[in-house]
Amino acid sequence: MDKKLETLRDEYKNTPIPDELDFVVKKALKQKKKRHVNRIRSLVGVGAAAIILITGINTSPTFANALSEVPLVGSLVKVLTFTEFKVGEGTAKTDIKVPAITNMENKKLEATLNNKYLEEGEKLYNDFMAEMEELKKSGGGHLGVESGYDVKTDNDQILAIGRYVVNTVGSSSTTFKYDTVDKKNQLLITLPSLFKDDSYISLISENIKEQMRQQMKEDTEKSYWEEDVLETFDKNQTFYINDQSKLVIVFNKYEVAPGYMGVIEFIIPTNAIEDVLVSNEYIK
Repeated sequence: MDKKLETLRDEYKNTPIPDELDFVVKKALKQKKKRHVNRIRSLVGVGAAAIILITGINTSPTFANALSEVPLVGSLVKVLTFTEFKVGEGTAKTDIKVPAITNMENKKLEATLNNKYLEEGEKLYNDFMAEMEELKKSGGGHLGVESGYDVKTDNDQILAIGRYVVNTVGSSSTTFKYDTVDKKNQLLITLPSLFKDDSYISLISENIKEQMRQQMKEDTEKSYWEEDVLETFDKNQTFYINDQSKLVIVFNKYEVAPGYMGVIEFIIPTNAIEDVLVSNEYIK
């Protein structure tokens, strides 16, 4: 692996990181603290080598100097492409873009998330390379993996970033993972932290099943497996908060519907869950 990439990875790992990634959001909802401003920091790009193209951020010095004079506020927390692993060898191709969150005041949270994203990207790359070698030994074949990120929400308070993986070998599969960050309080929002107790699981599950039935009634081309909702949905369910301050529940391909339905999202009406919300700080 490129020495520069290894150095950057070590810098992330040497940053003090909390034992738990699950920050306590309920306390932040009840007690807000004033925070001082920091300056913007830039990331260093990574070079390229052989058939593997590894690219990073190359920040314009002029642009960086201009931004350094601007006070850091929540809206300036940004997501950039930190590293890209790209391989093209015959019928085996991969393109893995690794995101990085920058300009957070909470450097422990920033380092924790960025280290997680880098490790996810490295694992995808290493698994791809190992599988490519196995294909070569067995006479070759098609292999394709694409991974990237999608910023779903980016406003003064919320940053919701999704990372997706598309595997195009055989029957294609698509998975999404999301992190939702409170930029004002510098906290990672978890699904359980939004609610008073676990009753939200059954409330949300029932609402999703109602939405499924209604959608199938209105559109005969849509198909869902209602019975799989309760089996699939739990406190670790993939979610994010959208720009309208609504809770969005996400199911990966094949989880609650046939493959042709792809990745599925359900916007949960706030009135269906308002009685069990800790507050209306995020969900309105």
